[in-house]
Amino acid sequence: MNLFSPITLGDYTLRNRIVMAPMTRSRANAEGVLSALTAEYYGQRADAGLILTEGTAPSAMGIGYARTPGIYTEGQIAAWREVTDAVHARGGRIFLQIMHVGRIAHSANRTIPDAPVAPSAIPAAGMMWTDSLGMQPNDTPRALELSEIPSVIAEYAAATRNALAAGFDGVELHSASGYLPNQFLSPGANHRTDEYGGSIENRIRFVVETLAAMIEAAGSSGKVGIKVSPGMKFNDIDDADPIPTFVALAKAISPLKPAYLHVMRAGIGAETALREAFDGTFLVGGGFQKATGNAALESGAADAIVFGTPYIANPDLVKRFELDAPLAEADRNTFYTPGPVGYTDYPTLG
Repeated sequence: MNLFSPITLGDYTLRNRIVMAPMTRSRANAEGVLSALTAEYYGQRADAGLILTEGTAPSAMGIGYARTPGIYTEGQIAAWREVTDAVHARGGRIFLQIMHVGRIAHSANRTIPDAPVAPSAIPAAGMMWTDSLGMQPNDTPRALELSEIPSVIAEYAAATRNALAAGFDGVELHSASGYLPNQFLSPGANHRTDEYGGSIENRIRFVVETLAAMIEAAGSSGKVGIKVSPGMKFNDIDDADPIPTFVALAKAISPLKPAYLHVMRAGIGAETALREAFDGTFLVGGGFQKATGNAALESGAADAIVFGTPYIANPDLVKRFELDAPLAEADRNTFYTPGPVGYTDYPTLG
């Protein structure tokens, strides 16, 4: 088994085990609608066994960054339909990553005046870019009322239905990188005293219930995956001992039979514990190269490997791996800038 071996993932057979990571690229307009450039961008990379899109908001409340997309208006759905058509025209598979930012937000990047929501009213340390004001601190969120939580979960379910209506093969619950589900998991961000806070069982509840709602909305567990990042401190996530929480989560979601569990490595070895705890297809990402990806597959540490930054500068990454061709270097200065430069203009071999 290697990167070029086919794999059954949920409801699909993928032609290889090379997965394109979800990566924010900030090419949407202020209303969260993507341009035709995005269809070109993802279509260029459709040789991946599976594409995971950039994080996409299930609601206006879920947006926090500048120029990030949504999946809750007709215009957004129509724009994403162009993306899925482009990928499918090249025989690819694509899942939409659904991302609610929670407390990682600034009002200058949003279309609504409301304060962001989070498990608790604890602002995240750090700054974010706004097009109108430059770098700004994250806004202070308000704590979700217990009675509001079902409606937030319902937004994820609605986003799942909208994604399938837009032609996506499936969806991924973004429960990593310090966003809303990860905030519920983290004792540093979640100070609740009700059934969604305190114990590990309570802190994983929001994620388990949300994943279950998305699976119900999709009509198949094989169309829904989930991403986690135990040990990642990005976006002010503080947990001195995260592995027990994520092992409990992996065991709790296994009976739901999601299409996969996607783990982002953070240098604490959590992926080994989660591989043992989760009964299903296991994706791992974080700094892999061709050789290390193949080694992880051969050892059984993963079923497929997720590649991030290399996919930005190498739309033909699969072919380059096949030929052992050199990889182009991505220009970090254009990761989040508007327009085609550093987005759709990276050349392919030949």
